[in-house]
Amino acid sequence: MNSLQHETSPYLLQHANNPVDWHAWKPAAFERAKMDDKPILVSIGYSTCHWCHVMERESFEDHEVAEFMNEHFVCIKVDREERPDVDQIYMEACQVMTGGGGWPLNCFLLPDGRPFYAGTYYPPMPAHNRPSWLQVLMNISHAYQHKRATVVEQAQRLTDIIRDAGKTFTGGNKLRVVAEDQPFSEQVLQDIFTNIRRQFDSVNGGFGGAPKFPGTMNLSYLLAYHFYFGEKQALDHALSSLDKMAMGGIYDQLGGGFARYATDAKWLVPHFEKMLYDNALLVGVLADAYKITKKELYRETIVETLDWVKREMASPAGGFYSAQDADSEGEEGKFYVWEAEEVQAVLGGDFELFSEFYDVSKNGNWEEKNILWRKYGFGEFAEKAGMPESELKSRLAICRNKLFEVRSQRIWPGLDDKQLLDWNALMCTAHARAYAALGVEAYRETAVQALEFLLKKFAQPGGLALYHTYKAGRSQYDAFLDDYAFVIEAMLEVAEITGDTGYVLQAGRYIDFVFEHFLDPVDKMFYFTSAKQQDVLLRRKDLYDSATPSGNSTMVRNLQRAGILLDREDWLSHASAMLQTMRDSIVRYPSSFGQWAHSLMGEVFGWAEVAVLGEHSKEMAKKVNAEYLPCKVLMASKESLEQFPLLEGKNPKGDTLVYLCQNYACQQPVETIEAFRQLITQNKRY
Repeated sequence: MNSLQHETSPYLLQHANNPVDWHAWKPAAFERAKMDDKPILVSIGYSTCHWCHVMERESFEDHEVAEFMNEHFVCIKVDREERPDVDQIYMEACQVMTGGGGWPLNCFLLPDGRPFYAGTYYPPMPAHNRPSWLQVLMNISHAYQHKRATVVEQAQRLTDIIRDAGKTFTGGNKLRVVAEDQPFSEQVLQDIFTNIRRQFDSVNGGFGGAPKFPGTMNLSYLLAYHFYFGEKQALDHALSSLDKMAMGGIYDQLGGGFARYATDAKWLVPHFEKMLYDNALLVGVLADAYKITKKELYRETIVETLDWVKREMASPAGGFYSAQDADSEGEEGKFYVWEAEEVQAVLGGDFELFSEFYDVSKNGNWEEKNILWRKYGFGEFAEKAGMPESELKSRLAICRNKLFEVRSQRIWPGLDDKQLLDWNALMCTAHARAYAALGVEAYRETAVQALEFLLKKFAQPGGLALYHTYKAGRSQYDAFLDDYAFVIEAMLEVAEITGDTGYVLQAGRYIDFVFEHFLDPVDKMFYFTSAKQQDVLLRRKDLYDSATPSGNSTMVRNLQRAGILLDREDWLSHASAMLQTMRDSIVRYPSSFGQWAHSLMGEVFGWAEVAVLGEHSKEMAKKVNAEYLPCKVLMASKESLEQFPLLEGKNPKGDTLVYLCQNYACQQPVETIEAFRQLITQNKRY
């Protein structure tokens, strides 16, 4: 076994028995490279990555290949989910060199960490217009030994490009001042919608063609845009997209939970891995959609997804695991797909009903197998079948349970059981938002327990510093900007559903911590790594909202919310400055800056400031939280609290009152949720 046997990451442990002398990303590996004058190979992937597994089988388990790697390179394995800071730097190098990227990512470095060559998957023999892995290794080794000056020059050029990459969107090292009286106008939001609309797939929902990702941040923008502008097309497309996903093959119709993306435009064929973060973000946008529509499909999908999280992704010690693999028995999707004969053997007389509803056929709908998906809504199909909807739902539920029990006897996909702070915080927030929408007490309890688990198990000794990853009782690696940003967000979300002002104060302390350790005072953005972290080539700023919101866009929203709650004008001004810097990029490329775009709405329309005071404040706050308000802060208390501006100087005198303020104007307090809804309607722009 190599030295990866001492790590906790499932991905690294998968390679512990390789004949390659893998090292983890630790100082000893770099010291050895300098001492032996060898280039470094950094191979980056994650535990549920299909092609990572393929390259391991084909090359890293091959003794001849491993012997060459060990002789000519110092080889480092990195779990991209454990060290996203490392992944970001060398993925940028790969994209600069090849015009593309992905995993496995294989990057070659000088002993000081500067990259000079990068690529992704390489086959064991030349194929697919790609050289073999051994050919790549030989060419790199020869260049390092005999063309050192060229290699060093290329490494420096790549490093300079990576260092300057973020300047495209922030206007260089100088804060760009937008020369307008109103840089945040309604027209800016309308332009963003126009650019998002160009990407609509009006037939299948979602954005663009295959492969198709959920696009949760853009869906959230569309829901909010409809709220403020009354744009029916925005609402219709958001709801249609959610309908198609919830009824599609991307959603596990038996066990709940969404796969990472669909490989086709119709949401039928998923890339079968399930990621914690995707499901957290989708639960959040489904909760908003349910608040707007009260549609049963959204409630059922939230419940089934969180049931899957509790059943298969929750650690007994607390917190949530990272991902489930796409593969089982070495075959992608094998755990999830069905042959018609299997389904008929299990369901007997209900086979025809079930197979028509979930598109099961003898020839299959994917590679001669069947992926379960829904062509119809329950009401539509019940009318077609000539039976009451309640009877249809009951019979299909029994069928699903039978198939689920049979499927559970199969060999399960691999589980990545490490726990990541940022993804756990996202799932904590998802439970809080699900509680706000549905009022299920278990979701509130889970959100509180998850947040307390994170603050305890990921805490570094002394102070506020946190770790990024936790497994088998061991926390390690300094937390990144995303970790702190998502934890702060979770604190603010949990505070809203519990009324616990302690979480608001703690969020404020962590915001100060982020300013102290992550801020670039020149452009007012935040670095991905803290100032104390010294084991990466350079400090970068992550600005894109991609699979998850960026730490910077999340911090904007945190500063907007906490700035109101704690009366911190400096935080509000800082959030505004960040948005002003990014405004033009947000408008041009909203698909890459979805959360930034959503935060712009708070800047244009102001945040709804809601205070609930009185004997029954908890019950009333629960009703208020069930209403859809895209930019809202809420605090609830039985009595006035001078420490918090929203709760200061308000005396309900035994009644329970709801106070609403927005854009520096406050409305007359109301006593009922119906009156509060009227206030919201009166303050809309359409």
